[in-house]
Amino acid sequence: VQLQASGGGLVQAGGSLRLSCAASARSLSNFAVAWFRQAPGKERDLVGVIRWAGGSTYYPDSVRGRFTISRDNSKKTAYLQMDNLKPEDTAVYYCAAADRKRPLTASGYDYWGQGTQVTVSS
Repeated sequence: VQLQASGGGLVQAGGSLRLSCAASARSLSNFAVAWFRQAPGKERDLVGVIRWAGGSTYYPDSVRGRFTISRDNSKKTAYLQMDNLKPEDTAVYYCAAADRKRPLTASGYDYWGQGTQVTVSS
């Protein structure tokens, strides 16, 4: 599985961005696809995960209600819609995939896309 993330950029606080993660795989039906972020000097933290089959999602408290993950099976693409962005959301964002049930830590993922920078100015 290869993943290609895109959509990062510079946005003012309170603004929105949508990230995309295009996957090259025969099928994603057994996969979970997640978004992580990593700020300088910090660990890579989960910001959301979606189970491809069924579309169930999970978000940590830090982003719940502001971030939304969705997927388009025909395009084999997952999206991260980020609303009401805050300066503390500034980080490199990564998408990842795992052929198991919604791991919540980075160590649970086998496939990673390249990062995309999100910068939120105050």
